Amino acid sequence: MALILCIETGTDICSVGIARDGELLSLRESCEGRDHARNLGLFVDELLRETNVAPDELDAVAVGKGPGSYTGLRIGVSFAKGLCYGLHIPLIAVGSLDALAEVAAEDYEAGIIDVESWEEAILMPMVDARRMEVYTQMFSSDVKPLSEVSAEVITAESFAQQRAERQVVIFGNGAAKCRELMTDATFINITPSARGLARLAQERFDAGQTEDIAYFEPFYLKDFVVIPSKKKLL
Repeated sequence: MALILCIETGTDICSVGIARDGELLSLRESCEGRDHARNLGLFVDELLRETNVAPDELDAVAVGKGPGSYTGLRIGVSFAKGLCYGLHIPLIAVGSLDALAEVAAEDYEAGIIDVESWEEAILMPMVDARRMEVYTQMFSSDVKPLSEVSAEVITAESFAQQRAERQVVIFGNGAAKCRELMTDATFINITPSARGLARLAQERFDAGQTEDIAYFEPFYLKDFVVIPSKKKLL
């Protein structure tokens, strides 16, 4: 039996959950954008109190490793590493696109979303990047990777071969960039959530797939670019 704290902060959503043996016990989420640093510790404290779990009862901390927002990922990963170091428990990293696809699969199984020919579909979670770019990866309907993570500039020709051969299901906060350009794709409303980490984190925990707390860094995919301010200093 494993009790795992799950953290996902790679987008505007700050999401924290506690799972036992891959099953979510409780969840806290906020879409207030840039308040991750304030909300994260508060949510963890609330969840521990609600589930009557003492910090030293946790077996591991799982964190969405990206790709996603540079600042959001730094906040989540730094918090998770601090907890792991202080509690002497392992850190588990889960790809944020894997977790997003897991949320979609769970919602389909629960009847929350309805997609025809789901079993044959290609799942394509998308995280918003700059301008018309997204971070994405293809998955089968049972959340098995069909491609590597990539940064893609969206055009009308993007993923044309996949769209011609199979149903492509697009979701995540980068999906809006595709709606007018890919009218043959299926769009569903799925947002990043710590609940998508629960089962995947348990699998990694059972397999002993943990990270080096001292050296682990988020998966940014692209280098962080600082855009100089256009304001003139007086």
